[in-house]
This record gives sequence, C-alpha cells and structure tokens, in this order.
Amino acid sequence: MRRLIPDPGPTSVDEQLDSYQPWEQPQAERPFLATNFAVTVDGRATIDGRSGPIGSERDTEMLARLRTRFDALMIGAGTMRVERYGRVISDQAEHQRRERLGLPPDPLMVIVSGRLDLPWDAPLFTAGGGRVLIFTTSEAEPPQTATSVNVVRHEGRVDLGAALRHLREEHGIRALLSEGGPHLHSQLWAAGLVDELFLTTAPRMTGAEAPHILEGKPLPQITELKLAWLLEERGELFARYLHRHS
Repeated sequence: MRRLIPDPGPTSVDEQLDSYQPWEQPQAERPFLATNFAVTVDGRATIDGRSGPIGSERDTEMLARLRTRFDALMIGAGTMRVERYGRVISDQAEHQRRERLGLPPDPLMVIVSGRLDLPWDAPLFTAGGGRVLIFTTSEAEPPQTATSVNVVRHEGRVDLGAALRHLREEHGIRALLSEGGPHLHSQLWAAGLVDELFLTTAPRMTGAEAPHILEGKPLPQITELKLAWLLEERGELFARYLHRHS
C-alpha cells in the first residue's frame, strides 16, 4: 500500500489509523460521526445486493480497523437484513487494544429500524456478546435474544438528530461509525450530522441497477468535502474526506 496524499510514500492500514482518535472530537451535543463505504468505479455500492463483494481483503482490513476506533457502530435495518451482522469485534486481543485506548471492549451496535423488521436469528442477536440499541417507531416488542437489546421509540419517524443526542447524553458515545445503508447515509448527510467519509473505490465496474452511497431525496445543498488522505494498492483507492461544516 502506498500513500498518494499527503506525503507520498509506503504505508499500511495500521500506520494510517494508528494516530486516528475520533473519540477526541465529539460535537457539543452529539458524537463525532464518520461513515464508511466501498463503491465500484461506476459508483455502485452493492454487487448482487451486497456490499461485501466490492472491496478487496485490504478494504476488509480497513473496515475492521476502523471499527476498533469508535465507541459505537450504526447501520440501517436494510443493511442488517442483507449483511446479517455478527458480533462486531470478536477477537479478545482487539478487545484489549480498545480498552488500552480507553474504549469499551465492544462497540455499541446501533440499528435504525422503523418497523423493527430485523433478522432476529442473525449472529448479532444470537452470539450473546456486546450490546445492541435500536431506534424505531414500532410499538412491537423484540423477541428474547442472547445479546442484550434495548429499544428507543420515536413517534412518526426516527429523528436522527435526537438519536445522536441520545447516544451522547445517555450512553456517553463520543465517536460513531455508520456503515449505511445508502438511505440512512443520505438522511445523515441531509441532516448535517456527518463529519468524515471513508470511501474505498474498487477497480471494478458492474453497470447494474444498484444503489449509490446516497439514495433517496437529494441533499438540500451541495456538500463540500476536503481530502485528508488518499491511499492506493493494486488500483484500489482509499480516501478519507472531511466535511466542511458551514
């Protein structure tokens, strides 16, 4: 892997993230929020309905290492149904590394699900490790699960701004990583809640009718980003963008 911007030269995922401490940058009333996506060269965020086939093993390494740097991880219900997450971090050595950094052993798993329509048999719920917090508008009760699950209910629609304030005030979440999907991602950007974007561009084309990283209503205005770094390995690009909040 080589760094193209800034200071061109050899690097690695661990080297790039070694000094990355998003928990030191919480906003006044909400966590610092970064998002992470992989896309094809033609801008698609899934192949055959899933994001996993897009990136390489290096992209998977970037995702895994990013997860170790945040207090909590957020996804939408559609992403949970398709990807069927398991325990976010299962390696004991990573738990110990997080604790040395002052982070909880397991990041809090946050799911936004309006209807509470989730795959309750997925490993995230059956493994019994970590904690899950669900924001929903449903009055239904979740089934009994091996993993600890708490539900926060909103009326009408899930208010993402209020959800992030709840995470900061009630759970002490300082840094939150969102992995989508595209509709949740679009809503977060439209609400002005995103601080950084990690974007992997894989040297692949699909040409299929697949979503982009933003889906739904257009953003209320053009959003300006600043390129913080750009890495490359075998034609795959790894970019980190900062959001220039107005």
